[in-house]
Amino acid sequence: MMASFFDQFASPSFLGIPLIFVAIALPWIMFPTPPARWVNNRLITLQTWFINQFTSQLLTPLNVGGHKWALLLTSLMIFLITTNLLGLLPYTFTPTTQLSLNMGLAVPLWLATVIVGMRNQPTIALGHLLPEGTPIPLIPVLIIIETISLFIRPLALGVRLTANLTAGHLLIQLIATAVFVLLPMMPTVAILTATVLFLLTLLEVAVAMIQAYVFVLLLSLYLQENV
Repeated sequence: MMASFFDQFASPSFLGIPLIFVAIALPWIMFPTPPARWVNNRLITLQTWFINQFTSQLLTPLNVGGHKWALLLTSLMIFLITTNLLGLLPYTFTPTTQLSLNMGLAVPLWLATVIVGMRNQPTIALGHLLPEGTPIPLIPVLIIIETISLFIRPLALGVRLTANLTAGHLLIQLIATAVFVLLPMMPTVAILTATVLFLLTLLEVAVAMIQAYVFVLLLSLYLQENV
């Protein structure tokens, strides 16, 4: 029984070919392409408004040098939100429940922010490893601690996204299984459990969007320290 609960996180394959690439490419196909004419339909107008609002809010604390990352961060945000929400549909696979994918997104982007800081302002970037006013005996210890915390950042990004989505999917499956088991024996309890399941699904929709936003927001904060 426990093994079947975790089967939903196994990457599906067809004829030995992993289908995770299809799951990653599918969200981009679903977004409408803005036409060349001036007047757009409501869907494209709403999509454009959302992208503009998110980009302006994300880039407000950054200086001009960080605005070059606008396209990358906005695209990553849209990809994560769409992938997380599509994973809540029945009989679907969520690529962002795979730690390998999340680390593959977190490590290169975090490393890029560090490289940008080392190239543009190496003194300030290295100064983050030693807080101002540190007593001399504590300098070696704090440098080691700050270095470890710096390298833990991408791990925290990937694990946070993976853990939140995995826990939500498991909880939904557990409660849904309880509803099917209780329905023939105790219909009233099953209806109450189904109500809890509905509320939990709404919560997971919010978590899917919030976790995508947090992932990109933390990357922008790392970038803010280095530009």
